[in-house]
Amino acid sequence: MTPRSLGGPALQAAITPIKFGHVVLRTTSMARLRDWYLHVLNARVSYQNELVSFLTYDEEHHRVGIVQLPGSAATGESATGLEHLSFTFRDLGALLLTYRRLKASGIEPFWSINHGPTVSMYYRDPDANKVELQVDVFATIEAVNAFLDRYYPENFMGIIFDPEQMIRDYERGVPLEDLYRRPALPPGMTPWDMHRP
Repeated sequence: MTPRSLGGPALQAAITPIKFGHVVLRTTSMARLRDWYLHVLNARVSYQNELVSFLTYDEEHHRVGIVQLPGSAATGESATGLEHLSFTFRDLGALLLTYRRLKASGIEPFWSINHGPTVSMYYRDPDANKVELQVDVFATIEAVNAFLDRYYPENFMGIIFDPEQMIRDYERGVPLEDLYRRPALPPGMTPWDMHRP
């Protein structure tokens, strides 16, 4: 393994995202909202189950996500509206440097998760809107779709990770494909055990 460094002058420079990733909306009628966005955007479904629908119209794995979360009204969470915004960084190093910069200013993610197609850290803005900072794992939409088809039926949520451990592994030179690889769901756990609202 070849060590990498996230220290030095690069830590002082703010890194900007390379693109706006996607928006995710909460709804009480996934089919109605999905069909509206499919029609308006001339989009297609890239993945769907009974709780989530991912729509795309270009090379991105999803530009619009629609979720119908069970029990959201019972927990006091609004059943409709904005779920989160997503911004994509150029590579894992840029995402980890951004994590360090934000942490140094007192801004920390409430949820860090390897979704499979992305490695993501979720933050709350001052108005409590959720903001996902992510890096894409796969180079092509075909590779994303193959992953979704194979692994999302079992675990559409992902696996929680510790950003500090990710940084340690990154800096000691663990191969990127190992850092990107999503672990299996632990025995006895469901995808919802990985969710942090």
